[in-house]
Amino acid sequence: MGLDEVEGAPAVKFAGGIFGHTYALIADGAESMTDVGTSLVAFGALRLSRRPPDRSHPYGHGKAEPLLAIGLVVTLIVAAAGIGIGSLHEIVVPHQMPHSFTLVVLALVVLIKAGLSSYTTRIARSTGSTAVQGDAAHHLSDAITSGLAFVGISVGLVTGYAAADDWAALCAVPIIIVTALRQLPAPLGELLDAAQPEIEADVRAVARTVDGVEALDKCLVRKAGRAFYVDLHVEVDPQLPVRQGHAIAHRVQAAIRASNPRIVDVLVHIEPHEPR
Repeated sequence: MGLDEVEGAPAVKFAGGIFGHTYALIADGAESMTDVGTSLVAFGALRLSRRPPDRSHPYGHGKAEPLLAIGLVVTLIVAAAGIGIGSLHEIVVPHQMPHSFTLVVLALVVLIKAGLSSYTTRIARSTGSTAVQGDAAHHLSDAITSGLAFVGISVGLVTGYAAADDWAALCAVPIIIVTALRQLPAPLGELLDAAQPEIEADVRAVARTVDGVEALDKCLVRKAGRAFYVDLHVEVDPQLPVRQGHAIAHRVQAAIRASNPRIVDVLVHIEPHEPR
């Protein structure tokens, strides 16, 4: 969960927007409230995805992460639509000029949210979590919204045009939507068991080093949460007894799992090697 949510920043934004007469800051507070919920959901999904396999879920619960990530994308798009509708209303309806103190609130929000986005992005990259990456996108969208609101209010104070901050909030809408949609391919690919070429290349390289492996055929890798599952077809000497072929399969499994702790299961299918 972000530091601004812990410290009650959404409430500060709402108060600043109401007393400062700026819808952009009110909309920013609403977007931050969605961050509170999505951060809590992200935490819950991460805990669920790390639960071990059971009778009902023999492959574990890793798919909870991409499902959550897609939910975060939808939440961002809905929040952007709400900001857009509210901004259009404020542009049409005359209202008071925003107060200058709101610029201080927005400047702090931009700094905090940019830092949180960078921090959670690094965590997402190190863990391979699509859920954490979705949360990082939420923080980035909040920083963008706050930054544009800062510009809009500044323009309004200089020019005397009260709706400048509302136009700024409206300009943030397509940016938020694009930011959200850019997060969609990774969780969709994970749910659809997209190929993992880098992991596959590493698996093949490790398997070839195991004594008794003559060649490799199919290698299928799929991702579930942080974990990878491998199906590998290994070719061995056709004259070997079944017991020796079985031993080779176990050595291949052990070598692959030792090479990458995120590979939690390796299914090895032994085939007779036919010189090509």
